[in-house]
Amino acid sequence: MKHPFHLKAVWNGGRNSEGHIDAGGLRTVISIPQEMGGPGTGTNPDEMLLGAAATCYLITLAAMLERSEIVPEGLTLASEATVDVTNNVFTYEQIVHKPSIVLQADATPAQLKLAERLAHKAEASCMISRAVAGNVTIETKPVVEIARENGQARIES
Repeated sequence: MKHPFHLKAVWNGGRNSEGHIDAGGLRTVISIPQEMGGPGTGTNPDEMLLGAAATCYLITLAAMLERSEIVPEGLTLASEATVDVTNNVFTYEQIVHKPSIVLQADATPAQLKLAERLAHKAEASCMISRAVAGNVTIETKPVVEIARENGQARIES
């Protein structure tokens, strides 16, 4: 079964102008980032690729945890991308995902170990990660914790 996705875009002017995109649930202004000499309005391809990789990773991880019957008390993600500009050539080099998984207070050591293993496995299972494989280095640095009864987390991984 194939699932088509569609995007419509309009660009108004030259390099330092802006445009907008409409991809169903994503409607936004686009431009070149200010760091790269553009106007920096709306979002840009660099942020959108990071967003695609991060959301795909996070959804994949949540699904893998669920299938393993691990219900986290908290699941958050911070991701960072690095783009190199050398001789006016832009290269999307690396994405680093830093998931934080807080397991329930009664989690077992085996569940803790499994959650950490799944945090690494989710990156390879995500379709966006597979799509950019060989072009962009993707690294995962998970922190897996067990919540304490008093609300404080105990770091275990």
